[in-house]
Amino acid sequence: MVIVNFKMVMGAEHNGPAWLVNMVSLLSGRAAATFVILAGIGISLLSSKARISNNRVELRSNRITLLKRALFLFVVGLLYTPIWPADILHFYGIYIAVAAFLLASSSRKLLVYSGLLVFGFLVMIFTLDYGQGWNWETLNYNDFWKPAGMIRHLFFNGFHPVIPWLAFLLVGMVIGRLDLNKPDIRKKLLIIGGSVALVAEVSSRLLISVLTENSNAVDSETIVAIFGTGPMPPMPLYMLAGAGSGIVVIVLMVILGRKFGDSIWLRPFVSTGQLALTLYVAHVIIGMGVLESIGKLENQTLPVSLLASAVFCTVSVVYAHYWRKRFKRGPVEAFMRYLT
Repeated sequence: MVIVNFKMVMGAEHNGPAWLVNMVSLLSGRAAATFVILAGIGISLLSSKARISNNRVELRSNRITLLKRALFLFVVGLLYTPIWPADILHFYGIYIAVAAFLLASSSRKLLVYSGLLVFGFLVMIFTLDYGQGWNWETLNYNDFWKPAGMIRHLFFNGFHPVIPWLAFLLVGMVIGRLDLNKPDIRKKLLIIGGSVALVAEVSSRLLISVLTENSNAVDSETIVAIFGTGPMPPMPLYMLAGAGSGIVVIVLMVILGRKFGDSIWLRPFVSTGQLALTLYVAHVIIGMGVLESIGKLENQTLPVSLLASAVFCTVSVVYAHYWRKRFKRGPVEAFMRYLT
């Protein structure tokens, strides 16, 4: 996430060796998708006791807790948007609010809903104007603060629109109901996730290669938008690639945790994960703030942006490790917990 966002604001996306540009471009949209899947897993873990026992009182309590957190993230995200227009927190608020009412839904229904969201976006993009509200040169959304513009941005053509991004969270809710302590389940998820991501990526490249062979520049751009695996617009092949790669990363981390348990070298990374919300806010306010103060926020090379990302991530891991030695939760996490 830090790599993707730093290279974007530093203007370094295409300023580097071709092999490095291609490699880093594969990360675009993948980190955010992984985080949304993780949110779905967390929701299932939070509500597992109530769901399994079908305790309506507990389910209602879980829903209220989730709705409070959804409201917190939505409000904080909107306040954060003037600083960071690509904010995902206010989208999380909508995702979680919807998920709160789906706690008792079967896994099969959740997967069906996921498919409908992806299909629904496909219908929308061919019937509505995806570019409405956008200034693509500056990445400014002109009528974001108007009711119609905000709804359009939230549900259709924003950075992480509810349709279809909510599908990632619903897939995560399904995964969160599985026993990832079982090696056979982890193996199946690795195979499924890896296969889905691989098929989506290979299909995308083949389709783009074949269809753009005799096309003009405008047609080629449209073909890449429809059959590419970039996050904007979030077309079906991107959704499959993002979900598949996210599942693989999460399962690999579970395997790592199971194998090394409470190893000393692993603890700082566990602490880092526990401060994810704080570090998300910090990577913009502090990370990009420092880059701007030293004149490194524009017209930089990709290697420089990767170096900046590495420095920020290293400092974050060290900070998280020592913070967790003294406090149970991160600053922003504790504030959210206090309010909700």
